[in-house]
Amino acid sequence: MAEKVKNVVLVGQGGVGKTMVAEAMLHLSGATNRLGGHSGTKPTLDYDPEEEKRSFSIKLSTAPVTWNGCRLNVIDAPCYPDFVGDAYSALAACETAIFVTDAAAGPQSTTIRLWYAAEELSLARAVFVNRIDRSEVPYEDTLAELTERFGSRLAPVTLPMGTGAAFDGIIDVIRMQGRRLGADGKAEVFDLPEEYTEQAQEARDAIVDLVVEADDDLMMKYLEGETLTTEEIEGLLGKAIAERIFVPVFAGVAVREEGIVSLLDDIVAYFPGPDTYGKVPLVNGEQLDVDPDDDRPVAFVFKILNDPQQGRIAFIKVLTGTITSGTELTNGRTRKSERLNHLYRAMGRDFTEVKGAEAGDIIVVPKLEAQTGDTLSATGKVEAAAFRFPNSLYRIAIEADQRGTEDKLYTFLEKMADADPTLKIERDEDTGQTVISAIGEAQVSVLLDRLESRANVSAHTVPLRIPYRETIRRTATGHGRHKKQTGGAGQFADVRMRIEPNPGGGYEFLDEVVGGTVPRGFIPAVDKGAQETMREGVLAGYPMIDVKVALYDGQYHPVDSNEMAFRTAARLGFQDAVSQAEAVLLEPMAKLVITVPESYAGSVMGDISASRGRVEGMDTTDKGEVRVQATAPYAEVVDYATRLRSLSRGTGEYTIEVEGYEQVPHDVQEKLAKEYQERRAQGK
Repeated sequence: MAEKVKNVVLVGQGGVGKTMVAEAMLHLSGATNRLGGHSGTKPTLDYDPEEEKRSFSIKLSTAPVTWNGCRLNVIDAPCYPDFVGDAYSALAACETAIFVTDAAAGPQSTTIRLWYAAEELSLARAVFVNRIDRSEVPYEDTLAELTERFGSRLAPVTLPMGTGAAFDGIIDVIRMQGRRLGADGKAEVFDLPEEYTEQAQEARDAIVDLVVEADDDLMMKYLEGETLTTEEIEGLLGKAIAERIFVPVFAGVAVREEGIVSLLDDIVAYFPGPDTYGKVPLVNGEQLDVDPDDDRPVAFVFKILNDPQQGRIAFIKVLTGTITSGTELTNGRTRKSERLNHLYRAMGRDFTEVKGAEAGDIIVVPKLEAQTGDTLSATGKVEAAAFRFPNSLYRIAIEADQRGTEDKLYTFLEKMADADPTLKIERDEDTGQTVISAIGEAQVSVLLDRLESRANVSAHTVPLRIPYRETIRRTATGHGRHKKQTGGAGQFADVRMRIEPNPGGGYEFLDEVVGGTVPRGFIPAVDKGAQETMREGVLAGYPMIDVKVALYDGQYHPVDSNEMAFRTAARLGFQDAVSQAEAVLLEPMAKLVITVPESYAGSVMGDISASRGRVEGMDTTDKGEVRVQATAPYAEVVDYATRLRSLSRGTGEYTIEVEGYEQVPHDVQEKLAKEYQERRAQGK
């Protein structure tokens, strides 16, 4: 079956027409009876209400196409920056990545990022230059920009006949023919107009220069001046594409379905199939240990989706063997057995049940416990694949609008995070907030909309609370006295304590009482009262750290003293001592490694300096980008995911790690202390 199935993923910058390319493939192949997503028609693939609302893809969709006796599993991957995680999943399931670019805009930030991701996975690549009819940029300039960005292995296999309003079909460079779509929706093939012959021949020669490297004998023949036949060139194309010696570039207009037939023909004729890769390449440079000669079934889960109609569904690529309804396989990660009771082929929202799937095919299976990256096999010895996803560095806290719905909120969030590896939910023990980690704001916005529509829970986001800390800079003594008379038994306790800085030592309590001025039974209460005050903070309401407390004297009453009285007196004494101990506020510091094109390095470093940060190093990556190492207060870079996207026009990446504390500037401390006093005055 592998030779009759090919898996390709459409990727590129958001908004360049990837989904329209897939819709055109479906329509021209007869899978749909109309071109979806055009002239008011609903798209077949972007069927989610959130996609209709936003007019771009937010999840991957599969488009099974039958063409010239071959089944093509075409995956339309979302490439809006906040939802690009699904593109990474789809890349791991396909043999070829087709990069759709806009003729005028050229390769943009997301396209470039995904190009390198495909390279890491050793995928074959192709480019489809879309919207030729809407660009006045000469096609030669578009090709020059592509080769400048992605290397000299690119060459066009189709050329446009005219650009902009003059576009009138394409040139098949390999076969030296002209093509355009007729009124009946079928490709018309005609002799190449004379004015395009020289251009086409130059393009054909460029292809031959590249693909002959795939065969030593034919390369020698070519170098000796002999002309290769069309059959010989076509025989080289598949090998050269699979070995990544050659990257074919196609031209067309998806909304007019021009150039799509040539793309489909060449996918079937030249693009690699699943049998080309005996082992699945992984992003860590290793390979998934699957023996292609082993007939026992092995399946790779590359995407989990929570669908409102179908429930939890798994997108699966069959790596070896045959899977049929009822097949039972073992999850290599959990070692648990899972039964694949129903198998489906998905086309957008439409699911068609199938009896089985053979090696190389892609299917959908509901109600599995497997997660993205899991591998299911007969032996259970095939481990999960190593996935690489974009960093989920946009962090925001979420709160339910109504009390009593918090559990329902958290359950839904966990369910969504279970299906989406780019989404993480955690409870911050320091601040008590429920925190969402995502790629960007739009991803969180969609999550909130789905929370309301699917779980009937409304919620809102709030800024992250920064986990500041308090400490002291010098030794001081304090006195706490608690006396209360209520008519019966009263309360009385008197303590005298000393506090001193304890850098890196945390909290320590010393008992220095002599002469029984504080009975031994009440000393633990003093310890407890001091710790309670430290947890609540004194200066600005943040936990206090690295303080040594010594109880050295006090008084008690044989009747009115009790544990509660001494805890209260300890709190008063601790607060009194802190007021004299030069209390300061500490802020968490963030270590950042920021990678951007050289043209944005100055803006990034200037922004770090303006954020009270410091640049600590800079070097150049093997991709020619600049990597900046910096340290900045976490409070200043907590929103850095959004800022870097703006600073670098979406081309930057970064990592962040909170590490250590430093004293905040005096003005920041005063501001936070004032806010704390105002909250206390308001009883909050």
